[in-house]
Amino acid sequence: MPDSAKFPGGVYAITPETADTGYLLAQVEAALAGGVAAVQYRDKSGDVARRHEQASELVALCRPFGVPLIVNDDLRLADLCDADGIHLGRDDASLREARIILGKRKLIGASCYQSLEHALAAQAAGADYVAFGSFFASPTKPAAGRAGLDLLREAAPRVHVPLVAIGGITLTNAPALLDAGADSLAVLSALFDTPDIRAAARALNHLFETESEQ
Repeated sequence: MPDSAKFPGGVYAITPETADTGYLLAQVEAALAGGVAAVQYRDKSGDVARRHEQASELVALCRPFGVPLIVNDDLRLADLCDADGIHLGRDDASLREARIILGKRKLIGASCYQSLEHALAAQAAGADYVAFGSFFASPTKPAAGRAGLDLLREAAPRVHVPLVAIGGITLTNAPALLDAGADSLAVLSALFDTPDIRAAARALNHLFETESEQ
């Protein structure tokens, strides 16, 4: 294994919250078959047993695809289920604590909201990627503050880890984010609220292929 992990960029699937583990696994498997590059398990419920079961099952599901499973917020859960990394918000564990517990071979991402300064600090602290948003109105977080495309343009030459864009991303508005410097698109509704998750993942992947050809 490499001495340190590298975030793959591309389509970053954020899981919907559900008590139906079988349904969740089927949804994520369809996204994996469509070629998503990373999966983040996000569940804000207080059901510890459910969260452990789902995270562990998702780790096992993602491994054969070579896709990292990253746990949102919960450092203990990420450690217990041997996830491939953790995504931290402003009120979560510190990057330093996460690195000590998970080790250098795990991915650590940081939510930086609308702040370039936060992203630079996260990079200096050892984050493997930084996430900005919300760029567009999002049904998941309707009250989230809004980031502009200029933030990506300013960050691209100064932040040397992958830039993740999140918040209300669709096939229609995603190209503008890629043009502005995003390396990865974090999506939930654009994948899991569609009638054909696999096809939706492929369509989003095609945007990256088109971008690389330009």
